[in-house]
Amino acid sequence: MRGAQAFEPCALFVDPGKRDRIGGVGTMKELKERAAALGVALDEYQIAQFQAYYALLQQWNERTNLTAIADYWGVLTKHFLDSLSCVLALELPPGELRLIDVGSGAGFPGLPLKIAFPEIHLTLLEANAKKTAFLHAVVDHLHLSDVTILTARAEEAAHDPAHREAYDVAVARALAAMPVLVELCLPFVRCGGVLIAQKGDPPAAEVAAAQEALRLLGGQLGHIQRVHVPGLDAVRHLVVVDKVAATPARYPRRPGVPSRRPLGGTRRGANLPQMG
Repeated sequence: MRGAQAFEPCALFVDPGKRDRIGGVGTMKELKERAAALGVALDEYQIAQFQAYYALLQQWNERTNLTAIADYWGVLTKHFLDSLSCVLALELPPGELRLIDVGSGAGFPGLPLKIAFPEIHLTLLEANAKKTAFLHAVVDHLHLSDVTILTARAEEAAHDPAHREAYDVAVARALAAMPVLVELCLPFVRCGGVLIAQKGDPPAAEVAAAQEALRLLGGQLGHIQRVHVPGLDAVRHLVVVDKVAATPARYPRRPGVPSRRPLGGTRRGANLPQMG
C-alpha cells in the first residue's frame, strides 16, 4: 500500500520547456528494462518517483553543486542504475534491513535503493548541509517514509549510540580509498552485517592496502564482485566486507584524521569511480 500521503505521479515539477532534458515515458521504460537486468522490478509508481527525483536533481543542480553528471542518460546509468547494482551483493528481496549510506551526496546509492525497496529502513549521512537540504526535498516530495537524514561527519556520527553498530548494511560510493573508507563505515555496521563499497577499476591492490584497517576495525573481506551496469561501459566492482567483530571504541578517530593518517600507513589513494 502506498498510504494516504503517497506521492502523486503527475506532480513531477516538470517545466514543459525542459521536457527534452528530462526524458519522456519511453525513456523511463528504458530504466525499467535495465533495472530488470539487475534483478530489480520497478512498477509504474516507482518509475514516476525516479522521474521526479531526476527533475528535482536538475532544478537544484542549477543553484547547488550536487553532481557533475546531470544529463539524463548519465543520471540514468551512472547514478540510478549504478546505485541499484548494490543489490547484487544482497539477498533479494532485502526486507526490512537497516541500511546507512555514508557520504550520500545527492542520495546515491541510498535513495534509488529506497525507491526500489520501500521496506528498507534508510539513513542518509552527509556532511554538506546544502546537499542534505536537497535530500530532505526529495524525501518530502516523493513521500518516502522511514528515512533519516543526518548532517554530520562520519567520524562523529559513528560515536552516537543511536547509530553505532546499528545497521545491517553500510554502503559507500566514491567516498575514499579502502583504508579510509572502512574506518568511516565499519563502526556503523553490526556484527554479522556487511559493508558494500562501490569501486571503479579492479580494487585488489586497494583492498590489500586495507588489510590492517580491516583487522583493527573488526572487518574481513567477503568478496569482490565485478558488476556490469546496463548501458555503462566502464567497469564497476562491489567490495563486500563482513563485520566479524565489534569495532574498538576509539574508532573512528577525530574528523580528518582517517584521511590524513590511514590505518596501516597507506597514503590517501584513489581508484574512485568517476560518479560526479
